[in-house]
Amino acid sequence: MSTVTNPHTGTQHLTIDEMLAHARRALQRMYAFEAPAAIARGAILVDIRPQAQRAREGVLPGALAIERNVLEWRLDPSSSARISSAVDHDVEWVVVCSEGYTSSLAAYALQQLGLHRATDLVGGYQALRAAGLVNIGVATAHFRREANSLISV
Repeated sequence: MSTVTNPHTGTQHLTIDEMLAHARRALQRMYAFEAPAAIARGAILVDIRPQAQRAREGVLPGALAIERNVLEWRLDPSSSARISSAVDHDVEWVVVCSEGYTSSLAAYALQQLGLHRATDLVGGYQALRAAGLVNIGVATAHFRREANSLISV
């Protein structure tokens, strides 16, 4: 990895392309065709796209919609702001963004928190849509619980 020196401070830093490559080397990234098997074994899809982008592109039923700016707080099992699914460091999180760039950086950040099974989806939501797999998350246990709670109201 090469570094760039900031002419104002003299400090060295990575370019975004280098940072992305570094993150991806640490991940066992998932392809859209692998997602159904991951969900069947209990993986949880996390859609980090902003609400406006989800509205424009389409929702990902069954995925947890957790925007990028709060992701680490919601998924870290030691955080007071964690969601109920963040039970321990062994949860398999599959982070999805629009095209699979931001999700790589996000999944790497989760791994830095000790969430060693965190990964992202190559091609993101667009890959799921192209493969006809946008509705794969409706088979998840948390989605069924939510749907059943709405039906019984």
